[in-house]
Amino acid sequence: MDTCFSIPFYICGPMPTTTVNPDTAPASVDTAKKLGLLPEEYDRIKEILGRVPNFTELSIYSAMWSEHCSYKNSIKQLKTLPRSGPKLLAEAGQENAGLVDIGDGWACAFKIESHNHPSAIEPYQGAATGVGGINRDIFTMGARPIAQLNSLRFGDISKEASSRWHMRGVVKGIGDYGNAFGVPVLGGEVYFDPCYTTNPLVNAMSVGIVRTDKVISATSHGKGNPVFIVGSSTGKDGIHGASFASKDITETSMDDLPAVQVGDPFMEKLLMEASLELAQTDAIIGMQDMGAAGITCSTSEMSAKGEAGMDIHLERVPTRQQGMHAWEILLSESQERMLVVVKKGKEKEVEAIFSKWDLNCVEIGTVTEGNTLRYFDKGELIAEVPAESLVLGGGAPVYERETKEPAYIKDNKKFKLEDVEEPSDLRKVAYDLLASPNIASKRWVSEQYDTMVRTNNMSTNAPSDAGLVLIRETGKGLAVTVDCNGRYVHADPYTGAMIAVSEAARNIACTGGEPCGVTNCLNFGNPYDPEVYWQFAEVIKGMGDACRAYETPVTGGNVSFYNHTVTDTKNIPVFPTPTIGMVGIVPDVSKRMTLDFKEKGDLIFLIGKVVDDIACSEYLVRHHKVDRSPAPYFDLEEEKRLHTMLLMLIRKGLINAAHDVSEGGVWTTLVEMALPRGLGFDIVSDSEVREDAFLLGEAQGRAIVTVARDEEDDFLDLMAQSRVPSILLGHVTQGKLVVDDKPFGMIADARKVYEEAIPRIMSEQ
Repeated sequence: MDTCFSIPFYICGPMPTTTVNPDTAPASVDTAKKLGLLPEEYDRIKEILGRVPNFTELSIYSAMWSEHCSYKNSIKQLKTLPRSGPKLLAEAGQENAGLVDIGDGWACAFKIESHNHPSAIEPYQGAATGVGGINRDIFTMGARPIAQLNSLRFGDISKEASSRWHMRGVVKGIGDYGNAFGVPVLGGEVYFDPCYTTNPLVNAMSVGIVRTDKVISATSHGKGNPVFIVGSSTGKDGIHGASFASKDITETSMDDLPAVQVGDPFMEKLLMEASLELAQTDAIIGMQDMGAAGITCSTSEMSAKGEAGMDIHLERVPTRQQGMHAWEILLSESQERMLVVVKKGKEKEVEAIFSKWDLNCVEIGTVTEGNTLRYFDKGELIAEVPAESLVLGGGAPVYERETKEPAYIKDNKKFKLEDVEEPSDLRKVAYDLLASPNIASKRWVSEQYDTMVRTNNMSTNAPSDAGLVLIRETGKGLAVTVDCNGRYVHADPYTGAMIAVSEAARNIACTGGEPCGVTNCLNFGNPYDPEVYWQFAEVIKGMGDACRAYETPVTGGNVSFYNHTVTDTKNIPVFPTPTIGMVGIVPDVSKRMTLDFKEKGDLIFLIGKVVDDIACSEYLVRHHKVDRSPAPYFDLEEEKRLHTMLLMLIRKGLINAAHDVSEGGVWTTLVEMALPRGLGFDIVSDSEVREDAFLLGEAQGRAIVTVARDEEDDFLDLMAQSRVPSILLGHVTQGKLVVDDKPFGMIADARKVYEEAIPRIMSEQ
């Protein structure tokens, strides 16, 4: 089985001479182990079925009970997250995507998921099909996708050719698929660290809107209602992809290339338009994307939710290859396919819609009473399993693994600021920081994406901390963002997770929006490693506490375990990286806020607490080579007050620019505000703290705003009434950069360093 991943033994050798169908022959515990099931799970399957499972049934359970589908090592923790809120319209995790009310009879459907393992071995198709899959989750609900985002992690591109290969393939895959599909990319993030060298992280988010009375559920019910497969034909790509995503990447993972799907964005565009047209009819009972585990997943999840069964005839499924085995058809993850349960008598109406769009639309089964899924091939019953036994929250196993606090956590707490020497040439250090791939402009990435298709993007020429898309139907804006600093989370998983949620909310507040919901993509190492599972448990606590504080329910998401980098001696887990996708509402887009300096002479204020802190900063790691320190300063209550203050200032029209302080500190924030219009700044640091900490530290809960001189008194009056500190830093200049009366060059100098760093690195082979 070393070279034939998850393929039955008879395919790797000569076909047996017996007339018994090997797919329906009883399967042993050894076969179960080869398929990734534990011996005790095999015993549990025998209990459920009341007999020994055959090979096809065991393959079904191996996919549906994989970590990727069942969340068996994470669901107990995930259930502690806040899952209710005033705007929540769908029970968390029960639909293809989260759903929140955005007013005026409209809802926002949104979700983020990973495609890490496929992207590690085939970056282009791995990333492309990740984009396709997440968009299908949105339009399957009857929602039209209006925005995409992505969160990417790679190894050190300045040193590793493999990391540059990953980055080129992933970015091109996202761009080629998304651009052809026709949904703009409104935002994202890209980080680099050696821990992501073997296993890059590719997290894709999609956001759509739908009328609240037109939402389609992923359910099945009604005896005799026909079941259709629509969209592309089924091939052998992606078979056992869910199992592949639920194990470690190794030196032989390239042998698993068949587990990577192949995408077709033009087919997806047709499928979307047909699905949205279908959603306007009354012909549908339910619809679900065929993602991980393909037909198996869709039939089992829809049936379990509707408390019904199905009879499915696999020989009717349109296939791309001749002679596909039934288990291959069941488990294929071929892209651009959906399962639709139709009201009996409405078949012709549904077929006409898909015929118009030149897509497959084939009735492959019917809904039955009870909870049993029966799969037939040319009249032969090849698998019979209870739907409930396959799904999350049903019969799938649930585990809570051993935890152990890593020793490095105590080492981090030993860090002392006074042990770090201040640099003699702060200007040189500041410019070197702008050249760090973690801080430098990501234009090399974003220019490969279409940001203007559909012409609803309000942030292309007016940059803001969160992407902003106009909802033409209501005149409101939807602010969207993805955020996480894995280094912070690694340093202190509980605090780092709270920071990830808070930065997302802060970005939305800086844009003039109020957050209304969260989706997450939780990227970790092996859950059987007690230190990794401790990180995971702490992250869930931190995320939950922060989401409760902001009243942002967790609407769903994705857990991706088994991410690590392979070294000569051991596997190093990736930084725990809980990517937070957040959406917020800007009720009046005429009062949205952007981050760019507007005019020479405007006053520059820092709002939030000034802290003598350089912990976990890019400056500390890059310049001082110190990688053991706690997470940066953070206080949840102070953060909440900052967000409220930002919204008040924006809505009263007292500020004309706002940008949160994050990676690279005050210095980087100021440069990013100066760049869009080619302006500069003359500022003075706070004498109560070290100059390097003031400029380059990454303490949380802060933002920089600019105020027109004729609004200064009103601004100061409002700030005086609040509990949020503020200090005057200086003013906007024509183009000079001055810090503490010392020249830091011109904005053109900073632009050259900031914008050329990544293109220069990526020009290498």
